[in-house]
Amino acid sequence: MVTLAGKTLFITGASRGIGLAIGLRAARDGANVVIAAKSDVPNPKLPGTIHSAAQAIEAAGGRALAVRMDIRDADEIDAAVAVAAARFGGIDILVNNASAIWLADTPGTPVKRFDLLHQVNTRGTFLMTQACLPWLEHAVNPHVLMLAPPPNLAPRWFARHTAYTIAKYGMSLCVLGMSAEFATRGIAVNALWPRTVIATAAVAMLGGTVKPEHCRKPEIVADAAHWLLTQPARTCTGRFAIDEDILRAAGVSDFDCYAVQPGASLLPDLFLD
Repeated sequence: MVTLAGKTLFITGASRGIGLAIGLRAARDGANVVIAAKSDVPNPKLPGTIHSAAQAIEAAGGRALAVRMDIRDADEIDAAVAVAAARFGGIDILVNNASAIWLADTPGTPVKRFDLLHQVNTRGTFLMTQACLPWLEHAVNPHVLMLAPPPNLAPRWFARHTAYTIAKYGMSLCVLGMSAEFATRGIAVNALWPRTVIATAAVAMLGGTVKPEHCRKPEIVADAAHWLLTQPARTCTGRFAIDEDILRAAGVSDFDCYAVQPGASLLPDLFLD
């Protein structure tokens, strides 16, 4: 399989950034893309809404469904999945992209922020996968993809932002468990993570320490995701893939087209340097 034509992708946090880029790449194949996010009205601090994303998906050649959904609300998740499946006749692929970020130490992490990290990252990923499972079981070549890093217990990844690391690794642990749990059902569960910092709205959370010109565009992650999601689900599962490694294996050798500013010194990713 080399195309996502006719496939239905449910992408969380798809109103902007990496989630939208994955949706646009699938749309170019003629896929159905469910854009599930909270952003249904313009926000002066953040670009894009589910509606602008849906317009972009359709302009790229796909069919879109914009669904306002708070991933912290189990009832809203169930309702969004039901609407998506009814609209497109099922769900073939789930992309757990929605994520909260808070890069602060323990004293600097309020309990509300700690709860948000876990409600969105770990709990949201678990509940989304649980809700989509009945549809994935009936799909041809079903995939679940988490935007999560390879687990790494080196203390330095926890020391500066323990709460965030625990919550993000919760998504990674879902890959470990679910890939084994769903193996006999033929449902692939993989993780994908960037080699370098990606230029998204999340960069603003880094307090000006990261400049966009030292980042790569979200399209590099989208192209790597496309490769993973078109692989045979029964044999391509349980992987913690890095975008650059995937594309190199697919025959890409020049990554300048993905650089915000070609030739600029790229910043390593948060969990990979």
